[in-house]
Amino acid sequence: MSNLPTSAANFCYRHPGRQSFILCQRCGRTICAECQTQAAVGVICPECLREQRKNAPRTKPAILTRLTGSGQPTVTYSIIGITLAVYLLQFVFGDRITNLLLYAGVFSQPDSFQPWRMLTTALAHGSIFHVLLNMYTLWIFGQLLEQLLGRGRYLALYLLSALAGSLGVLFLADPFTPVVGASGAIFGLMGAFLVIQRRLGGNATQLLVLVGINLVIGFIPGLQIAWQAHIGGIIGGAVLGLIFVQTRRIRQKSVQVGLIGAFAALLVLLSFARFFVS
Repeated sequence: MSNLPTSAANFCYRHPGRQSFILCQRCGRTICAECQTQAAVGVICPECLREQRKNAPRTKPAILTRLTGSGQPTVTYSIIGITLAVYLLQFVFGDRITNLLLYAGVFSQPDSFQPWRMLTTALAHGSIFHVLLNMYTLWIFGQLLEQLLGRGRYLALYLLSALAGSLGVLFLADPFTPVVGASGAIFGLMGAFLVIQRRLGGNATQLLVLVGINLVIGFIPGLQIAWQAHIGGIIGGAVLGLIFVQTRRIRQKSVQVGLIGAFAALLVLLSFARFFVS
């Protein structure tokens, strides 16, 4: 994977060789994963942590600290764990679980409107190879982006990319063709990472090649890959990546939240498109 740009503002103030996209929510300094501590309003640096907890340090059990402590990709762990648990249910109970979670364009029509499927479809998968490939890709990009963006923004990126992927299916696929898989959300992660790399001046050639290969594979006949979800997901992720990188300063936090909210509202509005054209 290529490096992020070499601007001093993108390096941890305590570890000059480590690049990061996260700022301390109290003092505004750039901090790497090792230096981050989760606080009520974001992450803070070691100096601000010491100032805040001079007289009342709090501890966690060792195993919980390893899983949820500062710098750990807790959201990525959780998504992978939930997705694998759902696949286990699919394996045990068969199509009964899959049919409850899958999405097709018909479920966005007025007479059978079930909008939650646009998100639940990201939890279901068609085979062990399918789920393992998606979770491996999520493991690679998820850890990177969760450390760069922080848990809240990363979770928003994953969920909205999944929704955007389902919108791709809604607008581009046969309405009676069901789809399952987290590919739309994962392509959203790749789209966001690509935009962040490009906008901050990093070399994104390797990522562009990877994304291009995966998009082309989706069009190969006979593989039964929902390329429509890939297109929707990568567009949604790219938009969110642009929002993140253009509003990364602390003083722009309210603007960032507003833009993310507006984009989420637009995606929800588009999910009602069948109501407007029926």
